[in-house]
Amino acid sequence: MSKLQNSHTVGLLLLSRLSVSHYGQITELLLHTNQVLEYAKYKLQVMSVGSDSVLGPSVKYLASEPVDTLFVIGDLITPNETDVTLERWLVQQAKRGVTMLAIGTGILPMAYAGLLNGKRSCCHWSMIENLRENFPAVLWSHQLFEQDAQMMTCAGGASTTDFMLAWLTQQQGLDVAVHLSEWFLVERMRPQDAEQRIPLKARIGSSQPKLIEAVTLMETNIEEPLSPDDLAYHVGLSRRHLERLFKKHLDNVPSRFYLQLRLDKARQMLRDTDRSIVEVGMSCGFSSASHFSTTYRTHFNVTPRQERGRATHVESAPSWNHAVVIQRRLD
Repeated sequence: MSKLQNSHTVGLLLLSRLSVSHYGQITELLLHTNQVLEYAKYKLQVMSVGSDSVLGPSVKYLASEPVDTLFVIGDLITPNETDVTLERWLVQQAKRGVTMLAIGTGILPMAYAGLLNGKRSCCHWSMIENLRENFPAVLWSHQLFEQDAQMMTCAGGASTTDFMLAWLTQQQGLDVAVHLSEWFLVERMRPQDAEQRIPLKARIGSSQPKLIEAVTLMETNIEEPLSPDDLAYHVGLSRRHLERLFKKHLDNVPSRFYLQLRLDKARQMLRDTDRSIVEVGMSCGFSSASHFSTTYRTHFNVTPRQERGRATHVESAPSWNHAVVIQRRLD
């Protein structure tokens, strides 16, 4: 197959309100991938919904050429007005078999078109409750990005790079993705199952200072966990009162919430550091390796050793001499 036949056309549909950062992350990664491969594997077609976009000349989407993948690029949280013509066009693209990725508020025209119904989809954490109410048929998640066959979604912001590296890993293999992460100084490639960190105040509001204080104490006492009685004492409440607050506002009990924090910290350390599994367990408040391993497996369905084995950060990626070859090509 010739290089020309092997090209992949990517449509960059820029909504009226869009993040220049999202656009930049996508184009930089795709254009550098072309350099690595030494030919124009990815042909970019910039498309707009109206006249020329804020980024310069573009083709109106209705007059665009066929694409293999379509990126619908919006702002992080600012929605655009509904557009029935655009929604119908997106449905037509889906019927043609075009793979689609919505970034940030680019999810909205796809959601209005019904393309996300029954599919796991993500958005910025600040929008999720509103979207659940308005699009109940969509399976909204707090993950950084979701890949559901033909339809993909990304929360936006820095997770745009995470998604692109994951997508390019599928397209070109891990070696190329590792090179890209090193070239753009990405410390690690966060996996699809990484969740957005949602500020506690955003989840429960600022009317529960004692609850926020309790969670803050948990977060700062991971290695040596406080007992439920000590936790209640430090925030000035009875243990029963604190348990009621957790149940009402977090639908959880303090002990289980605390355990979740410790296990999440352990997973982050297993993925991002080279510390031994025993050290990770001790740093997260587990008194023995067996207790840590059993608890971790019960919660995440994998052992700590398996978690480390599937980690995708750069340090754990296979060493590749091909990277040297690629760098020489670029030089």
